[in-house]
This record gives sequence, C-alpha cells and structure tokens, in this order.
Amino acid sequence: MNEYEKIDTSVYLSRYPFRRLPGDDPQELVGKMRINNVVRAWTGSFDALLHRDIGAVNRRLADECRRYGNGLLVPFGCVNPMLPDWQEELRRCGEEYRMPGIRLHPAHHGYQLADKPFIDLLAAATRRRMIVQIAVLMEDERTQHPLLRTEPVDLAKSVDPISSTRGARIQILNHSRLPEPVVRKLLAAGDVIFDNAMVENTHGIEQLLKLVPVERLALGSYYPFFYHESAILKFQEATLLAPQLSAVFRENAKRFMGVPR
Repeated sequence: MNEYEKIDTSVYLSRYPFRRLPGDDPQELVGKMRINNVVRAWTGSFDALLHRDIGAVNRRLADECRRYGNGLLVPFGCVNPMLPDWQEELRRCGEEYRMPGIRLHPAHHGYQLADKPFIDLLAAATRRRMIVQIAVLMEDERTQHPLLRTEPVDLAKSVDPISSTRGARIQILNHSRLPEPVVRKLLAAGDVIFDNAMVENTHGIEQLLKLVPVERLALGSYYPFFYHESAILKFQEATLLAPQLSAVFRENAKRFMGVPR
C-alpha cells in the first residue's frame, strides 16, 4: 500500500512518560514516515500529558517540527483550558507557531467535554479556524501505570458543544468500541472525523465503516506508541476499493485541513 501517498493525522514526538518506544527519536520517526510514503504527519507531543509548562512543550514541538522532516511534520500543539493562561497559549499556537490545530488530552488534564473550559476553548479555536483533535485514550486501561489511571473521555458529552459551535472541525483520536448512538450524534453534530489507531479485531475497519462514512475516516497511526504498519494494514484487510483508500489515506485529511480536493 506504499504506492499511496498518505497523510497521517496522529503521531507524537518526545518520550512516552512510562517507557521508551521504538521510533521516539525525531529522525527515526521521520524515516518511518518516508518509508511508508507519508507526506504529512500531524504531530503532537507526549510531553503535553504530564508537563506543567505547556508553553515550553509547544515551543519545543514547533522547533522540532521545523528542524526535522523538511515540512513533513505538522505541529499540533496542546492547550489545557484548566490553566489560567490558556487563551494566550492558543494565540501562540495559532499566530506564532502557525499550527493548523491543537490536540487535547482531557483525561490527563482533568476536565469533561461538557465543562465550560472545553466549550470556551472549542469556540476560541474555531474562531481561529483551527482543527481540534480530542484524544479519547492514550493507553489501554489494563496496562496503565497503577498510580496514574485515566478513564476514556466521554464523547457523548461533546455532542452539544460541537453542535452549538458553528464551523468547528473535530477529529476523534484513539477511540475504541464507541457506542453506535454516540457516533451517530457526533456525525450529525458537525464536521467530525475519526482516526483508526485503536480500531482492533478482525474486520475492525469494516465494522467501523458501518457506522462512519468513508469520508469521515482518516489515517491516524498513533505512532510510535503503535507500529506504523499496523495502521496501514488494517485497511488492506478491509479490502477497500482504490478510491476509498485514497480518501482515507490522503483526501479526507486534505479536505479537513482546508485544501480542496
């Protein structure tokens, strides 16, 4: 499947807090992307999970994306709406670092998607025409560190804020076994797309596509936490047609970013 140019909507730089991951060096990550014909990788930072100085996290992320990959890495900073200066951090992400979007980690930062901090952040990011990615889960509950367990984000609580924020662009990352009613409501609420990183089991992509139209699905590997080839092979197992593969691998993300087909 490497004949298809790809946009990977979910990779991470820096170190995962609880173990080293093969490929967590920027040069290794860029090399993996090129091997698999990825031309753009929307890139967050693992430092955003636990580091208190989010400003420094975003500054390092923007710098490393400039230094490595010759434009391949597209930085998606993190904004924590529970911090008093989040508006200024959002401004820096958009104006100084020219980030096209932000990647949120509500489970690690202590807020729900029905809370006012998220609602205000979603509205502010949308006014800046920024994509908002929401990470549902960073690690299976069964393997999480016993002193830092997090519950999956309750996406049902995001339906009303999304539907009431005109022009919002939302991507759901690291989702698994989403209830069908929640998926239907999210699709109806606005411009919402999904990744495939944690879609598991045989025929998992086929099952997801029974709920999510192919134009609402974009390649997201969650590399280096997961093997990059795994995210791609899931689509091979689904035996999609060439136009569907082109949409999932590249065209849907281009449209979402605002680039015409």
